[in-house]
Amino acid sequence: MIHSFEIPLEDQLVIRGDVHVPEDGGEALPVLFFCHGFKGFKDWGSFPYAAEELSKRGIAVIRFNFSCNGVGKSLTEFGELEKFAVNTYAREVADLQALLAALREGRLPASSRLDREKLFVMGHSKGGGDAILFGAHNPAVTGVITWNGIANVDLFDAALREQIKAEGVGYIANARTGQQMPISRVVIDDVDQHREEYDLPAKVADMPQPLLIVQGDKDYARLVNGAEKLHQAAAHGRLYWIRGGDHTWNTRHPFAGTSPQLEEAIAVTAEFVHQNV
Repeated sequence: MIHSFEIPLEDQLVIRGDVHVPEDGGEALPVLFFCHGFKGFKDWGSFPYAAEELSKRGIAVIRFNFSCNGVGKSLTEFGELEKFAVNTYAREVADLQALLAALREGRLPASSRLDREKLFVMGHSKGGGDAILFGAHNPAVTGVITWNGIANVDLFDAALREQIKAEGVGYIANARTGQQMPISRVVIDDVDQHREEYDLPAKVADMPQPLLIVQGDKDYARLVNGAEKLHQAAAHGRLYWIRGGDHTWNTRHPFAGTSPQLEEAIAVTAEFVHQNV
């Protein structure tokens, strides 16, 4: 069962999301915040399917668009690129704080089905970085999960930085939607000015919560290597390899069906949540 919601924020920003809960039963369930990645959005490809499958395994999944990333009401592409241009990690962590406040205050749909004391945060790709930045040392968070997550928040190469320096804005192609995604100076400054605060291996090194790193061995080399780096640094980390898994678990956008790799990622994620509640 899916319940949609909107959380209005300052500066006319909005977090749009969906709460997935199973239809049967009325008990309160562990909650999972599902963070999309850099050029993803809540309705990308397999994400709705994955959220629904996790809900069938007794987890209330909150799938959402960050207020400046993945925004708009379209199910297939970005609709508010001017917001994407100024999106930062600071903004995304603030969005997660707003989502947490809505959960605690009972402002989300199906609130009676949501166990506010059993919150997990999961992110795909860049969203894995957000999950760590928000979840590590956060007493409200029970555990953190990354799906093909980043180990370094700096996603911007020298050419893009030079373009931004010269023109005030740079562009990154989104192969999934065919759009040119703008990046402004404020995004680069956020990364450069918070390098210590955004050091993901340092974050997991002493975080008390358990960390599950789910990583496809056919993903991009920097993410494969990053997963090993995070695992080596983590105080309470488990690295689970998905054999043959690419960056999106061998699924595509628009979603054309599941894959063995996606099913394995869903299964190990559900197991982790139930083992740690």
